[in-house]
Amino acid sequence: MPMSIQESAMNITAGKATPSRAWMQLRHDKAAWLGLAAMALLAFAAIAGPSLLGGGDTFEISMDLLAPPSWTHPMGTDDMGRSTFNQLIWGARTSLMVGLASALSTTVIGIAVGALAGYFGGWFDMVIMRVTEVFQVMPKFVLAAVVVAMAGPGLAHVILVIAVLSWPQPARLVRGEVMRIKGLEYVQAAICLGESRLRILWREVLPNAVAPVLALGTLVIGQAILLEAGLSFFGLTTPETPSWGGMLNVGQRFFHQAWWLSVFPGAAIVATVLIFNILGDSVSAAFNPRGGSTL
Repeated sequence: MPMSIQESAMNITAGKATPSRAWMQLRHDKAAWLGLAAMALLAFAAIAGPSLLGGGDTFEISMDLLAPPSWTHPMGTDDMGRSTFNQLIWGARTSLMVGLASALSTTVIGIAVGALAGYFGGWFDMVIMRVTEVFQVMPKFVLAAVVVAMAGPGLAHVILVIAVLSWPQPARLVRGEVMRIKGLEYVQAAICLGESRLRILWREVLPNAVAPVLALGTLVIGQAILLEAGLSFFGLTTPETPSWGGMLNVGQRFFHQAWWLSVFPGAAIVATVLIFNILGDSVSAAFNPRGGSTL
């Protein structure tokens, strides 16, 4: 069963596995290889799929309105005669772009804030921890919907909102790792040699503290894809951008007439989130000595 972000964070911080040992375990993890293969297939579809489809207009309208799956249209068409399969491929590009950009932004913010809080401590650490607690109890989707509705539709706004709402998890994880590492002998030796605190943090502490955040990064990708799909479903993103959530919005209006409009994008969302949860579970288990393969 894939772990949540909170469960992964607890398991990772409880373990003391070195990065080299973790990578060795990942090489023998069947679930990790399965997740990587599925992610590679998804990335290929998102990057090369539109070109293989001819690069035509995603919203090209035909006379085959609400046509069921057939040889001509493998996943049927919508109420405007648009190919569900073509929209699904283009939607994969949108989902991956939002997921990867959100995860990268979240990780960078979380590492920076968590490292500073964990290493310097004091009032700054106390303030950051109180802020993360506030973010963790807030309903993420509701807040994201309100902010995007106020800021206006657009993938950039969605990515920014997800990053702002998701940074507390990696920040708390990095903080815990930094607090553990800064008490080790080699860090204390660097302090005795007179190295500056920022230099020690950058060269000695941070490289050994950020590796476990990879597990959270993969989970954030899945969360971001799910959140973007929800915002698209409620019409809070640009309608010109193909998205799985937007397809579900159309499909729910014609579910009794055209089941394929809801089933295929819904299955794509579930499968994609599951892929990244499996990867996150595997990476989390690798950095937790008590963990193992998820298969």
